Amino acid sequence: MYANNEKLKNLLRSKIGKAPAKPTKDMYQLVIDTDVEIMVRLVIVFSSLTMSMVKKNFEEGLGASIKKLTGSKMNDELLNKVMGQVSNDIKLSTGSVMEIFWLPGYILRAKVVGEEVSKVESELLCRAYIHMYLGEDNLDKDAKEHFGTSMLKFL
Repeated sequence: MYANNEKLKNLLRSKIGKAPAKPTKDMYQLVIDTDVEIMVRLVIVFSSLTMSMVKKNFEEGLGASIKKLTGSKMNDELLNKVMGQVSNDIKLSTGSVMEIFWLPGYILRAKVVGEEVSKVESELLCRAYIHMYLGEDNLDKDAKEHFGTSMLKFL
């Protein structure tokens, strides 16, 4: 996970102030709730991974995150705008890179193997995507901890 360091630093200093001993739930929630530029880079390490597997897992994870943030059911139409149109023919060999960007203005942009596959303006999608990594039931505890440690350095 990568963020716009200057914006993140200013946000944290204005809202949190003094650095806590360890990253707090409020710090993570602040990032989830604020239009801060963030990029998540996923590098494929599993040689048998297919695009259809990625899309299925992405939709399940993002759908669960949307449900958690809104308290309602999955929004299939919104989910389909992110990865639904991505061709299952894209080859994902070991070392392939997928990048999901939260851009200013609540724009979620996805690139797979260097090719832009979607660009959707949605505050809910941006928040839900980052929630998958910084929320309570996150996909990657190490990534969350690393991001949290980086946030502490800004305070």
